Amino acid sequence: MPSAIHAEANPNGIAHEPECSIAATLEAVGDRWTLLILRDLFRGVRRFEALHRDLGIARNLLTDRLHRLAGLGIVHRVPYQDRPVRHEYRLTTKGADLSPALVALMHWGDRWYAEDGPPTLLIHDTCGTPLDQAVSCPECDETV
Repeated sequence: MPSAIHAEANPNGIAHEPECSIAATLEAVGDRWTLLILRDLFRGVRRFEALHRDLGIARNLLTDRLHRLAGLGIVHRVPYQDRPVRHEYRLTTKGADLSPALVALMHWGDRWYAEDGPPTLLIHDTCGTPLDQAVSCPECDETV
């Protein structure tokens, strides 16, 4: 089946750029634990202990990934307790912009790797309808 889309190099970019945007994104957020942390942050899990419990990740790995995400500007720490000082982790605008990528991974996993059972549904809060994921042309609004 021929593709309805294709990629073109940025005409203002360097001709032999060593990394593409996919490679750079994977370098930033592509490891298993980082993606699972982001998934939980999108679900509203914000505190270290809750992330640790839900993911079953070692504390040192969780600390490392959260510091890395903060350093990249994907999450920021917000204090929620003074004594002892404790923080929760919230997505920045940059982090929230990862939502379509995570939804695409979820849909792909539901299609190709899900065990028997229904797929995960994302529900539109306003009307209660399950959401689709689609790519559309901003000029003609055709879904491709």
